[in-house]
Amino acid sequence: MEYFIDTEWDSKPISHLPTKISFTNLNNKFLLVAISAHFFNNPLAPNGRPGSPFPKLYDYEVVEIFFLAENKKYLEVEVSPHGQHLVLLLNGSRNIIKEELPLNYTSSIHYESMSWKGQVEIPLAYMPPDVSLINAYAIHGSGEKRVYEALYSVPQGVYDYPDFHRLEYFKKFSLADIVHDTSELGKYWENL
Repeated sequence: MEYFIDTEWDSKPISHLPTKISFTNLNNKFLLVAISAHFFNNPLAPNGRPGSPFPKLYDYEVVEIFFLAENKKYLEVEVSPHGQHLVLLLNGSRNIIKEELPLNYTSSIHYESMSWKGQVEIPLAYMPPDVSLINAYAIHGSGEKRVYEALYSVPQGVYDYPDFHRLEYFKKFSLADIVHDTSELGKYWENL
């Protein structure tokens, strides 16, 4: 299953190759996510070890994927071209209940083509039970030139600023089309 981020947050078209996000099954325990994106190198790399969680990663160049259940519980996975990641579990818009969970994530930057690739194994246990909606974002740039791109954007002229927690703009996502044995789904949430 593949998705392409080809608009800014407010539905304006982007002016570069879109970010590609692909999902496959890994042993019915992980959702394997491959990311291919343009590399802007702006802002510069966060001061964190590759492969480790990094707080406030959303302030850097990043791709974010949100997995939402109808009960408004959701998983936010952020990955950087420089190898850092951030995982948040939320119960309602912006209500973080767990953060900086471990992930197996690797990335590589190709300076000749100014592109980057990442691969992340998201444990199905991190997904909220009954996950059924998705949205994804690509963010880069600094200051006034900060650019926010969205898989499912909001209509132009409706809002004055980007907000990736507008859950009403998420769209249908069928994890069962990718992972046929979902017995691991939501197990991490059971003790929260």
